[in-house]
Amino acid sequence: MKKRYLAIALLFSALALNAAEPFRIMFYNVENLFDCQHDTLKNDNEFLPTSVMKWDEAKYNDKLSKISKVIIATSNKNVPDLVGLCEVENDNCLTDLTKHSPLREAGYKYLMTESPDQRGIDVALLYQRATFRPISKDCIRIPSKEIDRNPTRDILHVTGQIASGDSLDVFVCHMPSRSGGEEQSEPYRLFTAQILKLYADSVMAVRKNPNVIIMGDFNDYPTNNSIAKVLGATAPSEKNKVETRKLYNLMDGRSDGTYRYKGEWNILDQMIVSGNLLNGGNNVSTSYDKAQILKYPFLLEEDDRYGGDTPSRTYWGNRFHGGYSDHLPIALDLMINN
Repeated sequence: MKKRYLAIALLFSALALNAAEPFRIMFYNVENLFDCQHDTLKNDNEFLPTSVMKWDEAKYNDKLSKISKVIIATSNKNVPDLVGLCEVENDNCLTDLTKHSPLREAGYKYLMTESPDQRGIDVALLYQRATFRPISKDCIRIPSKEIDRNPTRDILHVTGQIASGDSLDVFVCHMPSRSGGEEQSEPYRLFTAQILKLYADSVMAVRKNPNVIIMGDFNDYPTNNSIAKVLGATAPSEKNKVETRKLYNLMDGRSDGTYRYKGEWNILDQMIVSGNLLNGGNNVSTSYDKAQILKYPFLLEEDDRYGGDTPSRTYWGNRFHGGYSDHLPIALDLMINN
């Protein structure tokens, strides 16, 4: 009888520990992860051994090691369950990252887009098979000819099942850049955000408990129209009741940033969730304080021009600098009731 009680106690103890372990989600703009091979269908000429950037195997392998270090540093007891990436050239890069870099022991699988972006960069999602089981993948194409714009990155939408049995809908984005100026480029980001909102709303309309995560480099700040007005995603407020089928931006209202421009920190990388995840009482939940910008000391260096810290970049213009990225990663923990 004592052995039986001991077994039951150990079982409940194990379940309690398992339930307390957060499901960690990370997003990282890795700043131009290109291989060293020329793709005749893409404008990847900058990142070749013969280019002005002098991008070669040694620099490429160093880049893979640095990305691995950042992901591993974001571990709690285990590596992050999901990792969204942007500025990844192709499948070769992700194969090398997951199978031939220090990250290979983590056993990640991945899904990615194949976008018409002229430079050939895409978005991707790494996932842990033990904690996330993909059910479907959709690459959302953004029309460009109709609005006389250069093609941009597809939005990656992955639906998967987590340990509680619930579904999780994950969108990974890299919105059109600010090239040509904020005012001139904003209509394209507004248009892309409208398409994202349409897809997110359609998911939230059919799910009984919509668990939606939208992460990415929006090339806009939390208060810009593409996020605050088109997506309607602002910080959750204690004064107002959280709505199950509304989007909330967990990066909104923070004093630090993910990107530094002319000495000022700003937040270009967003972590947006459906209200259902914030309501509590569900099998899976999160809160504003479970999102964070990851300012690891090794990702930063002194800003010689403006003072303070700035991200340690891979390149400054055409000059190889040997850092990590011009963006800082962000992360979010979900609590799952198993």
